[in-house]
Amino acid sequence: MRAVFDTNVVLSALVFGGRLRWLRRAWGDGRVTPIVCRETTAESLRVLAYPKFRLDDVARGLLLADYLPFSEVAALPSPWPDVAVACRDRDDAMFLHLAIVSDADFLVSGDTDRAVLSAAYRVVAPGSLRQRLEAGV
Repeated sequence: MRAVFDTNVVLSALVFGGRLRWLRRAWGDGRVTPIVCRETTAESLRVLAYPKFRLDDVARGLLLADYLPFSEVAALPSPWPDVAVACRDRDDAMFLHLAIVSDADFLVSGDTDRAVLSAAYRVVAPGSLRQRLEAGV
């Protein structure tokens, strides 16, 4: 299974663990392959540098080393293709476009605002992805 994960899901799995700790194991053992691009990786780097996380360069590098090596890299075209649903936030749009361009199985997001994107793509919450992985779907 191949999936695009929004920044909040990735950070929850990498930084906080807790309820999304299973996700690190899922991409680590190959049950799901994250799809990334230059733009989504830059967004992850930007957010990991927020002062509230108190992560130095080494800590950020170690976290990304638990994610990026398991990822498939895709490229977003320029300009981005037209989609049926307009995103209010450009940061949200890059994840939708990456899912479409890479033909990901799912766009995984914990943001309820992104639920409207389901009209344009297969958007699931992390819990739904976990159920699918456990069911072998």
